[in-house]
Amino acid sequence: MILAPSPPFAETLIGEERLRARISELGQQIASDYADSASLLLVGLLTGSAFFLADLVRTLPPTIPVNFDFMSITSFSPQAGSVRIIKDLDTSVTDLDVLLVKDIVDTGLSVNYVMRVLRARRPRSLHLCVLLDRQSVRLLDIAMQYIGFTIPDHFVVGYGMDAHGLYRNLPYIGVLPPDRQQPAALRLAGE
Repeated sequence: MILAPSPPFAETLIGEERLRARISELGQQIASDYADSASLLLVGLLTGSAFFLADLVRTLPPTIPVNFDFMSITSFSPQAGSVRIIKDLDTSVTDLDVLLVKDIVDTGLSVNYVMRVLRARRPRSLHLCVLLDRQSVRLLDIAMQYIGFTIPDHFVVGYGMDAHGLYRNLPYIGVLPPDRQQPAALRLAGE
């Protein structure tokens, strides 16, 4: 099989076929683990997890009563020292099996905050499914029940992940070179 070359702005780290295969495997594992669940709620953290959640939920069999909802938070900033919910769930999680779906976990600070918020709402169970685990920058020990891929410390884009709003639409996970990690306007201005 001949692979098309990557666009000049992102080197392929995980290709489309490998993504699809791994998400299918995760879906099979989740389907097995939640086969007896009366109510599974997948909670996606916007915006990066949207593609992953959509593909993941399509792998689950119709025998599992599954629903999904989204939350959005501010990005964790060590300078600000806190995380804030921008968009909360429309669904109550009380007494539901909840699976938090995240695109990438690196420091663990943001996902730890969301897990604490969800746990306080008394779900029947609460677990974490991440597409990418970047352990090399972890600050907190985070329990992840489902992991797509463990990746090195690279700035990645594609499949929902972005750099200043760009590259989410790449159908693969790409590594963005340092000269592309700033918006073009800042690069042109020399900042």
